[in-house]
Amino acid sequence: MRVAGIDCGTNSIRLLVADAGADGPAAHDGGAAAERPPRLADVHREMRIVRLGQGVDATGELAPEALERTFAVADDYAATIRSLGAERIRFVATSATRDARNRGVFVDGIRARLGVEPEVVSGDEEAALSFAGAASVLALESGVPVLVVDLGGGSTEFVLGDAQGVRAARSVDIGCVRLTERHLRSDPPTPEQIAAAEADVDAGIEQALATVPLAEARAVIGVAGSVTTLTAHALQLPSYLPERIHGTELPAAQIAAACTSLLEMSHAERAALPYMHPGRVDVIGAGALVWRRILARMGELTDGRIATAVTSEHDILDGIALSALAPESL
Repeated sequence: MRVAGIDCGTNSIRLLVADAGADGPAAHDGGAAAERPPRLADVHREMRIVRLGQGVDATGELAPEALERTFAVADDYAATIRSLGAERIRFVATSATRDARNRGVFVDGIRARLGVEPEVVSGDEEAALSFAGAASVLALESGVPVLVVDLGGGSTEFVLGDAQGVRAARSVDIGCVRLTERHLRSDPPTPEQIAAAEADVDAGIEQALATVPLAEARAVIGVAGSVTTLTAHALQLPSYLPERIHGTELPAAQIAAACTSLLEMSHAERAALPYMHPGRVDVIGAGALVWRRILARMGELTDGRIATAVTSEHDILDGIALSALAPESL
């Protein structure tokens, strides 16, 4: 079966058209393989930066120009889906749309273009979809919890789980677009702005701790564009190379150095990097700040046991496409 999944976040809108392929990586359960999740075979994967969440943190509404940009891409995606013959479509919208009073305009516009009802999912469901997408390409073990961190534009999801699925999850409002608009207004940001943003991140981590026992994690997996771009920066890649980024495990100290480097750069310096998408130039500093602080806190919470992080190119978009395989998604 061929399916299409669309992830419409605060900063980007992404499309995955994929075929249901062979079973995914085996989970391990005391030597006996557990049931394997399905694996998707990519047909087409695309990302556009539309900044749907422009100004939402301050105004509580989706801006007309942000809706216009998003609808233009939705028209393109609809044409791609038709040409590739996807049998099912699932469209999921996350943080910015959750927060907007005028989300009905967005829902109506997407329905008219794609012929499906866009789902404005809760933070908990966003977290579960992120974990499912990351787990689909990783060999997790039963009883060995890992923490998946989905660092988005409007929110960040903390999801603890193992081969049996999600144990606990929490979505908190510490995304890279939100924190840039709220605090990091200078180019580059001032120490005072950085301190204010870090205070928000620390508060968000404490919110997550109220629901998710972060100290139980045996490993940390980071997903989404901020994390993958930071990994490219840490590796000093000649261009954005997903095959080099996916599955990379780096020391937290190396990641922190890369985060600090990007946070302190000017927009012009970031734009000159060969792996930097133009739509991330102004917000990657906030993403770096969030990722640096999360990894530092995980080191503290685990008494240094968590000293590395793995990057996955597979995330909520893969989870959305996987969920479209289920009959209940019709």
